[in-house]
Amino acid sequence: MIVRDASLPKQVTIYEVGPRDGLQNESVIVPLEVKAEFIDRLVAAGLPIVEATSFVHPKWVPQLADAAELVARLPLDGPVPLPVLVPNERGLDRALEAGCTHVAVFGSATETFAQKNLNSTLDDQFAMFEPVVARAREAGLDVRAYVSMCFGDPWEGDVPIGQVVTAGKRLLDLGASQLSLGDTIGVGTAAQVGALIDAFGESGVGVESLAMHFHDTYGQALANAYAALRHGITTFDASAGGLGGCPYAESATGNLATEDLVWMLNGLGIEHGVDLDSLVATSVWMGQQLGKEPASAVVRALG
Repeated sequence: MIVRDASLPKQVTIYEVGPRDGLQNESVIVPLEVKAEFIDRLVAAGLPIVEATSFVHPKWVPQLADAAELVARLPLDGPVPLPVLVPNERGLDRALEAGCTHVAVFGSATETFAQKNLNSTLDDQFAMFEPVVARAREAGLDVRAYVSMCFGDPWEGDVPIGQVVTAGKRLLDLGASQLSLGDTIGVGTAAQVGALIDAFGESGVGVESLAMHFHDTYGQALANAYAALRHGITTFDASAGGLGGCPYAESATGNLATEDLVWMLNGLGIEHGVDLDSLVATSVWMGQQLGKEPASAVVRALG
């Protein structure tokens, strides 16, 4: 039974990250043809945005070494945006050469993760991102910014809310159109989610500029998504089948499963445009390619 709660958003956007954030942590190298079909299937299932890959050096993320070849197969001029992650200016160069129209940069809210993931300091990362965002905007590209370790860091522990807000605002000030707040190791809880969103609001950053990116390490991703909904968030990152993790943070497990999010949204009467049956079939198929069962509870129930 659907019970519509008028206090919740009427519609949300699901930002599918499975092909990039999902596959980057797999132990096996997924064939190019499988990646391309995965993206095609996700688009066919109605996902309004599908993050395709990352132009990162293959030494650091070998699973995505075929980024240029993959992008060459994709309909970059189609109705569904297919963003790519660009860690630096060289990554942006490759994205521009490939004809990409949507890019994302990936920052950190903590010093240690900035050093381990970006080979930078917490402060210096913004100087690294500044020309990337500026050049991308000048070229007419949309730029999204991620900020990781928003709730906890495996080396530093709890992350102060003010520190996250400062890092996030600096990324937005560079020119990013949207800021995705990442619970990279999945330690956040619903109360913390609400407090962080409120803190951004008090600093002048409205919910229309924010997205949430949850990992399900402690089984809290769906509860955290509901808490974010109650605070007005309308964009959620999710990964088909619950694929994902972070190669630079071993305690990070899979992302919020897109199917689990869709099931909850369906029950709340919130529009999202995704065909659940098609999505479940896609995750079952992808699980077969990877030789493992999807982490999504909904996929296990329906697939």
